[in-house]
This record gives sequence, structure tokens and C-alpha cells, in this order.
Amino acid sequence: MHVPWWQSGVIYQIYPRSFQDSNGDGVGDLPGILQRLDYVRSLGVEAVWISPIYPSPMHDFGYDVSDYTAIHPLFGTMADFDRLLEAAHARGLRVILDLVPNHTSDEHPWFLESRSSRQHPRRDWYIWRDPRPDGGPPNNWLGAFGGPAWTFDPLTGQYYLHQFDPHQPELNYRHPAVLAAMLEVLRFWLDKGVDGFRVDVITMMIKDAGLRDNPPNPDWDGVNPADSLKPVYSRNQPEVHELIRAMRRLLETYPGDRVLIGETWAPGEYLHYYGDALDECHLPFNFDLIRAPWTAHDVRAAVEFYEAGVPQGGWPNYVLGNHDQPRVASRVGPSQARVAQMLLLTLRGTPTCYYGDELGMENVPIPPEFIQDPPAVRQPELAAVVGRDPERTPMPWGASPNAGFTAPGVTPWLPLAADYATRNVAVQEQDPTSMLALFRALLSLRRAEPALAGGDYATVGTGAAEVYAYTRTAPGSARFLVVLNFGDVAHTLDLSAVAPRAEIALATGMRRRGEVSLKVLALDPHEGLVLRLAG
Repeated sequence: MHVPWWQSGVIYQIYPRSFQDSNGDGVGDLPGILQRLDYVRSLGVEAVWISPIYPSPMHDFGYDVSDYTAIHPLFGTMADFDRLLEAAHARGLRVILDLVPNHTSDEHPWFLESRSSRQHPRRDWYIWRDPRPDGGPPNNWLGAFGGPAWTFDPLTGQYYLHQFDPHQPELNYRHPAVLAAMLEVLRFWLDKGVDGFRVDVITMMIKDAGLRDNPPNPDWDGVNPADSLKPVYSRNQPEVHELIRAMRRLLETYPGDRVLIGETWAPGEYLHYYGDALDECHLPFNFDLIRAPWTAHDVRAAVEFYEAGVPQGGWPNYVLGNHDQPRVASRVGPSQARVAQMLLLTLRGTPTCYYGDELGMENVPIPPEFIQDPPAVRQPELAAVVGRDPERTPMPWGASPNAGFTAPGVTPWLPLAADYATRNVAVQEQDPTSMLALFRALLSLRRAEPALAGGDYATVGTGAAEVYAYTRTAPGSARFLVVLNFGDVAHTLDLSAVAPRAEIALATGMRRRGEVSLKVLALDPHEGLVLRLAG
């Protein structure tokens, strides 16, 4: 049976501004990624997902696109992209681009034309509405970056919709020409040879036809006003599924298992985006491991919920971190970060790993004068809650000035971690017990063992509230038991119902080896074990 690469592989997300600067301007770029491609390949991943590299005024660091079929000069040229794509493919790496179809920049030619006149043919490519009788916005929707989701345009006397920054007007997919234009964008990159797309805020691409007010959110914690309304009418509309199916149909016309990944966020939301006939997203992003309280009980419950809900023939996926979420090592602590990586890379499904998490990178405190992220700039009182700069800081390659990210004497676009001289790629490559060593060993084991790459999952009871365990099995393959201690207390477990004995294939501390009895399995605090079962 044919198994697509995205089902057995691992995806590595690169935030290009922060990966490697090649030209000394303090900002990472495409030639920089090319410089580090051998490192990426050495990790054992199958694909890189590159956050937006299109021309953009950078009001949201590339998620405000002004040209979908070009490269921002900050990142290089189209020739640089072509070289990167060719080099990646030569190394057996796939390239996934970030697609931002929900909104454009207000500098995109489509919006400039739409804004120019109520009579322009592209007027209805965006969502324009008259003010309410009192002159206010057409409805109560709020922007994720603060304030109303509407901006009044005095030139034509109407409001336009933007659920993020005012510089990100939203496209109107109820106009058929908009979908046709976006499919041409996909075709442009597919013809170049890209291997798929991660589609930004895919659930928001179409809105309620009547643009009805969103109801109050009874679970709002009172912190971020953007969360005070339930997005009942601004996302997850039934018509969005046909848009996704159209994208999927286009990808299916190309060879090579091109992949469509959708950014879905709300709990359980992702289950609706596989499609009733598995004809929508190959991988609707599952962020449950980011949301779940970091306890054995809650993580196990999140995994079991997903395993029970994945449609027949659908394939799971898990994410522990990305450019929008605090780093996993900061959320769970350095010791548990090792447990988290073992969990991510041994569960059934496709893992997506965020650059630097393989080193245990943590959030970097950003002084107020260095804050870059638009939601934090617009709402300084909420910067600690909504700001995403701390998880987007430069990759530490070595102990040299600027950590090898950019030239000495150059100011990086965001501050480096204070510990970059001791937590970096060069140091960890020399340490057989480092987080990087663990990450590589987990991926190597995953590639070598069919049960870990694509086998079945089953929960195993441990008798210890802080310990989560599960088996991974596949016909004709070695069987594995994964045991994860989420607590700071040692345990002796009786797991002999699974098998009498096992061999330690990998331990989070990278030191334990040999055969163990599952009747009296000793587990250290914050320890995870991958065990090859005997018999």
C-alpha cells in the first residue's frame, strides 16, 4: 500500500526572519536557509514549512501579502527560492509554503482597485459594508489585534472587514472570481515544484452571509477583549468546506503527494476539516497538545479524544509549538521539554516541529523598546499576553558573536537569548546527551521502526497519576511501549500485563540502556522511555 511521505514524515517549521541571515542586515533570508539546509537534513525531518516570504509591508511580518507570486527582497529573489527548492529536493527534503488566502495587504493591487471606487469590478473582492445608522461599524466583530474588525474608508464611505490588523483586509470568497484567483496562486507555486501548503486561518475564509453580530463568550477570562465574543458567524461557516475541496482537487492534479495543511484552532474543530469523504485537508492542524494542561491525565485525554475522533482513513497530527505560541520549553520547563519531544515524536500521526525546539530554546524576554509584534505594539498593556516576539527570536548556531545568526556587530531584528553561548547547535552537537542528540535519536528510531512511523496506538494503564504510557504496534514489526513521567517523583511501575521484559531503545536522558523487567520498571522524575517489547 502506498504511504504518502507526509504520513510517515516529520515537518520542520522555519520562521525565515530568525533562522539565518546571509547578508548582514540582521534578518534571516532564503540564502541563509540554503546555508543551513544540511543541518536541517541531519535532523531526519522530511519537509520544511517556511513562514511567508512574499512581498509585504510587514504590518504582520508577512501575513499581509501584497504579491502572492513573488519574493520579498528582504528574503532574497525568486532565483534564491528556486535554488533553495532545488537544493532541498536534492537532499530529499520537501518544501511547504505558507499560504495566506483569508486576507491580503491593503497594498495588494486587488485591494487598491477595490478601494478606488464602489463601481470597480474588484469592489466585491473584499467585504465592504455601509455604516450603521449611528455611523458605527456594520457589526460587533472584533479584531484579533485589538479594536473593531472594521475600518472606515472615507474615500468611498464604507467600512471594510479585517479580523487582524487594519492593514489586512479580508477577501470575499462569496465572489467566485476570488477563489479562481487564489487557485491560480496555488498553481503558480505547484508548477514550480513546491510540495504543499500550510493554509493560514483556513476556518475563517468565508463569513456569515448576513454578517450577524457574534454572541458574547460566556467563558471569556476578561483579559484579551478579542476573546470576549464567540466567533459563531466569523468562522467555520458551512460554505468554507467547498473552498477547501477546490484547493484539494487542484493539488490532486499534481504528482508527488502534495499536501494541504489547514490551520484550525478551536478544540475539536480540526475534526471537521478532513472532509466527509477525506477530500479536504490532509492534515488539519491539531493544537490540543499546546492547549492541554501539562499533566499525564490531560495529555492522555487529549490524545484519546483525537484517536476516537479521527475519521476512518484520516491521519492524525500533533503540534507542540509554532510562531504564534510560547515555546514548549517555556510552557512545561526544560526537563519536561524532553518528555514533550518524546511524546510528539512517538505518537501516531505527523509531528510538526518548530525551529529551535530541538535545542530546548525558551522564550526570550523582549524589552518594551524592542517589541515588534503588531498586537503587542497596538496593545502595550497586553504585550505579555498577545505578544509573539519571545518565541520568534534568532536561532543560536554557536557561541560566536550574534550566535552565528548574523555577522558580528550587526543588530539582529530581535534580541538573542541570553544563554546562546551555552545553548546552541555547536555545543549540543558535541554532547551525546543534549536535547539535539535526543531529537535526532528519536527521529532516527522513528524512521527505522514501522510501528513508530505508522503503527497503531493504544493507551496503557500505569497505576500512577503522573505517568502516561501507550503502545505502538504494526504487523511484522517490533512492538514498542512509551512511558512518560510528567512529574518530579520517581516511580516503580508494574507494566507486565503488556510484556514481561523490554529493551530500552531510548531514554530522555540518553544514558539508560539495556534490558528491563516490566514487572518492576523504575522511572526517574521527568523521565521518558521508549521500550522495545520482548515476546
